[in-house]
Amino acid sequence: MGGSGGFPIDIVLFAMIAAFLVLRLRSVLGRRQGFEQPHEPVEAAFRPVPPRPAGPTIDGTPPPPPRVLPASASPAGQALTRMSGIDRMFDAARFLDGAEAAFRIIVTAFAAGDRAALRPLLSEDTWHAFEGAIAAREAAGESQRTEIRTIESATIEQADLRGNIADITVRLVSDQINLTLGRDGLPAAGTDAVTEITDLWTFERNLASPDPVWRLVSARSA
Repeated sequence: MGGSGGFPIDIVLFAMIAAFLVLRLRSVLGRRQGFEQPHEPVEAAFRPVPPRPAGPTIDGTPPPPPRVLPASASPAGQALTRMSGIDRMFDAARFLDGAEAAFRIIVTAFAAGDRAALRPLLSEDTWHAFEGAIAAREAAGESQRTEIRTIESATIEQADLRGNIADITVRLVSDQINLTLGRDGLPAAGTDAVTEITDLWTFERNLASPDPVWRLVSARSA
């Protein structure tokens, strides 16, 4: 994941204000998921949801970014077709809606140091990387200020199916502010200028499992 601040495995530090996140996720999921329950939005992020209409939304939130799917005859497209053969509820376009929702949840939880919210959406190795970075930031007395202004596009770059284990890599292009503040409240890394960041996030799930959550297994900058 791109950005600055010295985060391990090149993961960019993102976050956004909680009220906007809740409002945005309601738009993404298309229904109330019990936002008073701390883990419900995390677990709901990759459940099948209705496609979102293009154009401005009634509540004033930004329209969804363009969804780009691989050609059906491409290796990634064929893998997606095989995934839907195992899990009849799988839909690639809806997966991208979930990927954007998970992106917002994960970066917000990371910036807030919310380990309980992060844990269900991360693989074991990714969890240890995130947890270690949070602990280091806390020990240094630093805090993270990040705003995701827009997500310009969401694209399925790669897809692979090994038995029932599915991996999908998503390219997310976003405009954001990413700033690390030191113990004294002064900037320690990053910038308060809006910067375009391109990330490649890979999610994994056992399609034969009743667990609907796709977990982040790797993140890097493009």
